[in-house]
Amino acid sequence: MRKIAPLLALGAFLASSAAAGAADQADRIINGRYQAILGDCVACHTKAGGQPFAGGEPLQTPFGTLVPPNITPDRETGIGNWSKDDFIRMMKTGIGHDGTRLYPAMPYTAYTKMPEKDISDLWDYLTTIEPVSNEVVANQLPFPFNIRLLMLGWNMLNFTEGAFEPDPNQSAEWNRGAYIVQGPGHCGTCHSPKSFLGADKDGEFLQGASLQGWYAPNITGNPHIGIGSWSEEELVQYLKTGTNAHTVASGPMTEAIADSTSKMTDADLKAIAVYLKSLSPEAASKPAPVGAADRRMIAGAAIYHDTCSACHGMDGKGARQLFPALAGNAIVQQPSAETLAHLVLAGSQGVGTAGAPTTPAMPSLAWRLNDQQIADVLTYIRNSWGNAAPPVAPDAIGDVRGK
Repeated sequence: MRKIAPLLALGAFLASSAAAGAADQADRIINGRYQAILGDCVACHTKAGGQPFAGGEPLQTPFGTLVPPNITPDRETGIGNWSKDDFIRMMKTGIGHDGTRLYPAMPYTAYTKMPEKDISDLWDYLTTIEPVSNEVVANQLPFPFNIRLLMLGWNMLNFTEGAFEPDPNQSAEWNRGAYIVQGPGHCGTCHSPKSFLGADKDGEFLQGASLQGWYAPNITGNPHIGIGSWSEEELVQYLKTGTNAHTVASGPMTEAIADSTSKMTDADLKAIAVYLKSLSPEAASKPAPVGAADRRMIAGAAIYHDTCSACHGMDGKGARQLFPALAGNAIVQQPSAETLAHLVLAGSQGVGTAGAPTTPAMPSLAWRLNDQQIADVLTYIRNSWGNAAPPVAPDAIGDVRGK
């Protein structure tokens, strides 16, 4: 009996240790899955109709086409032959497991701010995904941009490796929001204007940028073209459901909401709202609206009455959570009308979320309206009901139609 007791104790200890280890591993995987949500990994690395994280969806850049790779643990076509250290180095520095330098379309410039523990947990999560055999030719850029060695110089000019540094003068909530926006959420990748080298213009952080035929709007505190008129609660509602009293999500933002922000915790959404609402707007005056007597305004008013007013109202106030208000809409008044042109030409389907499952839709009007007519009606919308924005040229519509 004296010999059995220590053996029983040892067995209990080993069982307890195994249970603790399994619980710790489960916690790491759960946290890793949440890091994938924060980083919106599935949006870029999943082709429409394809397997999650298997890559293959082309990404159009000003320099040519890049295709996000397969990041499932498949050993032949994915990251199954990578090590955890390889993965952490890639996320922190933009250098792959074989020394390949990544292009910043993979936002390592933001992911570098993530703690190594969260990246490690993300790796643990990715190793649990079903391996998918899907060969992807990622670099489809023309010469000379297809030479990855050029990224050595690009990084020297535009990239600073390092973890997020909290601001001691701000609250923990503000710092959490700043970390998500600047780090894993990589909001600046879409919403910040780019230099001629494709780097974020730090002095114009989140002030709006063109992206794959859409215009990612200004999300600073600018009251005219930003989110200055939104409350924190309205911003949280938009990120969680894809709609609020001001707008309905469209374009690439529907993917970001469906795959990322709608799955974030309420605490993180609130932190993001607190941070974004704190960003001071850039010094810019509201432009003078195009006069009502302008030929384009007169023509646009007639088109709006016949084609748009049934849903958006003659007063431009729309129908809450179904048809967005156009009056006072910051997206309507952006410097670029790319997004509006895209919506009119191709139509749009709202994102379906647990909080707003209706997915309101707008039909394509490309078959019905020519470039001049679309330019006129958008000029009218952008300069009615208190709105003010530059007029839209037919050539700008033609450019979007041709993409």
